[in-house]
Amino acid sequence: MSLRRPLRLLRPLRTQRSLFATFTAALAAAGCLTAVGPANANSPSANSPSVNSPATKACSPAVSIDRFSDALDKTTYDGTFVGNFSALAVGRDGTLAALSDRSSLFTLDPGTLAPTSVVPLADESGAPLDSEGLAVDRDGTRLVSSETEPSVRRYSRDGRVLDRLPVPDALRVAPAGRATVNQTFEGLTLLPGGRTLLASMEYAISGDATGIVRWQTWERHGKKRFALGAQYAYRTDTGLGVPEVAATSDGRFLVLERGFTAGVGNTVRLYLADPRHATDTSGIANLTGQGKGVRLVRKTLLADLVNCPSLGATAKQPQPNPLLDNIEGMVITGRTGKRLDVLLVSDDNQNAVQTTRFYYLRVRA
Repeated sequence: MSLRRPLRLLRPLRTQRSLFATFTAALAAAGCLTAVGPANANSPSANSPSVNSPATKACSPAVSIDRFSDALDKTTYDGTFVGNFSALAVGRDGTLAALSDRSSLFTLDPGTLAPTSVVPLADESGAPLDSEGLAVDRDGTRLVSSETEPSVRRYSRDGRVLDRLPVPDALRVAPAGRATVNQTFEGLTLLPGGRTLLASMEYAISGDATGIVRWQTWERHGKKRFALGAQYAYRTDTGLGVPEVAATSDGRFLVLERGFTAGVGNTVRLYLADPRHATDTSGIANLTGQGKGVRLVRKTLLADLVNCPSLGATAKQPQPNPLLDNIEGMVITGRTGKRLDVLLVSDDNQNAVQTTRFYYLRVRA
């Protein structure tokens, strides 16, 4: 059943605050974690200001970077390559889940990032996924999106398919629908309270204006079943797509926009998006812009990550800032007042000139 209304303004839950506190405490215990790479990574030169100075860590007035880590780059765990990360999520027990787009779901220690388990994922027939989005439900099951169809499936902790959510025909990959291969469900997030799930398309479907991407929601009916809900339209910056979204406690979202230019490198921007007064576009065949009574999701730029200090990071290919790479995953790990602790990760595509890198941000939203 499609719900023709904006997303509800949801209040933060005590359980969520407790989860955040657990995760933040684990990170605090690992305060000595620094980047793997140059011997002086994250260390100032004798004549430079301390990298612990807030002024040297600011990416913008709203965003600062605390540190980064390359500790997992080009490593293996239990015979599985650690990398290709496309999504992050935090469980109710404070553990950190990291999804590889090569059908592997890792559990990482939230303090050290060391893998503690890995579970292979597959579809109902045993075929691998192009797994891109991840959310951990309140019962511990994993909701995973795949770009292949696209799809959203629910998995048990040990990787068994439990069920599959419905997907509107228009969002399916052509010829079944109007979407393009590898440009579908990249972002996936549960709103606080766990009653609404949202998936973001990476790029526009055919018939919609370039740069206008659709966000699909599902509403929970009963304990586990999700039914199709409202749909919203979000406009990206020119040439960029949406690799990830993360719900805040008040019904808004952090949104990553990302692109790549050969010989130049990556563009990665962080936005705050508010869909609460946006039009439900599930009944609109073609989206051509803000006119004709269609209200898009409002967005506010928080930071262009090219403006972050490099903190001694190095890049294996041209980048406008050596800190940047192919950032795809994002999760909110804690909050203090209006400040959010946000963890990002890059997808190295198992490529020698790319890096699996984790970024620890502080965001005032």
